[in-house]
Amino acid sequence: MKNYNYPDKNGQFGQYGGKFVPPALENVLKEVERAYLELRDDPKFIKELNYLHRVYTGRPSPLYLADSLTKNAGGAKIYLKREDLNHTGAHKINNTLGQALVARKLGKTKLIAETGAGQHGVAVATVAAKFGMECDIYMGERDVVNQHINVYRMKLLGARVVPVTTGQKTLKDAIDVALGAFINEPETYYMLGSAVGPHPYPMMVRDFQSVIGREAKKQILKAEGRLPDYAVACVGGGSNALGLFYEFIPDEEVKLVAVEPAGKGADTNQHGLALGKGKLGVIHGFKCLVLQDDQGEIMESYSAASGLDYPGVGPEFCLLKDLGRVETVGVTDVEAVEAFQLLSETEGIIPALESAHAVFYAVKLAGQLDQDRVIVVNLSGRGDKDVKNVYENLINKEK
Repeated sequence: MKNYNYPDKNGQFGQYGGKFVPPALENVLKEVERAYLELRDDPKFIKELNYLHRVYTGRPSPLYLADSLTKNAGGAKIYLKREDLNHTGAHKINNTLGQALVARKLGKTKLIAETGAGQHGVAVATVAAKFGMECDIYMGERDVVNQHINVYRMKLLGARVVPVTTGQKTLKDAIDVALGAFINEPETYYMLGSAVGPHPYPMMVRDFQSVIGREAKKQILKAEGRLPDYAVACVGGGSNALGLFYEFIPDEEVKLVAVEPAGKGADTNQHGLALGKGKLGVIHGFKCLVLQDDQGEIMESYSAASGLDYPGVGPEFCLLKDLGRVETVGVTDVEAVEAFQLLSETEGIIPALESAHAVFYAVKLAGQLDQDRVIVVNLSGRGDKDVKNVYENLINKEK
């Protein structure tokens, strides 16, 4: 993987990615791409973004040896990359701060965004407040109910939250409506929250999130004197996982494990296993592996974790799977809730339900490995938003 260099100039990750959008969006996206490419290597931009991460985000986030969790697993050391300690409580702020600077360069005064679990919506509302911009957040009606604490946070930050009542009323539908609003309001800036969508978003989001892996590599080398054996992260669209993995792609001795939501079971039709069970298709302006029925229609995805409830996946993950660089596994709702409770009880850290998927697999994996092996897990967000939903709707149902 020493020569890994994607996407190409057309935004292609092999056969995936690209730009499949109405003509009305073509020029707008080209404008965003030009602005980003100009800023990406600008020392002033890099200096400002690094400064904001240091004094506003709270970077670098710690790499924490979860010794009690490790002892419970009975095997390899488990380190947690603590993105839950960032301002706004998740990895999402890494991307929104970067994109806010792109929007400012373009002279935009209003941000449009979609959100599932609400963490991206909160991060967008946060940077909109900081930079004095208007903000509309589109959120599936089902997620509005499950993640009402984040809805209150967005409103407190000055954003307008728009419930989406079409389709499954979740993340996919929120993106559909947000893209439609973007077409009708080209003077705004659309701040996509994951490494999905038409070019240049998958590239841009990955680049802004890659700070996670750059820090983690330095931190694990300092802590262990070597690279980890495994890097593990949950995957919906893929931004937090790519954020951790990207820096390690050339290091083939580090195994990269993408943990997808198996929902109510891989053998049911209620899961979000796009990498595991998806077929090549087009969704939201890009090609990727996407859940489809026999007629090629996009199927509904499912996960108790709102941020993982997406029928597709980022194009770069599709390529990395094809190249054999990423291993994909599934974790069910029940297993994620088990890890949600386990991490809370052993370490005093309440994880986001999304992150709990990765924690469950890491614990399972650690128990199969020798004690001298090392696993780094991206703890992509904190679980405040999930406590009520998990306690009332998930834990009690299992009893």
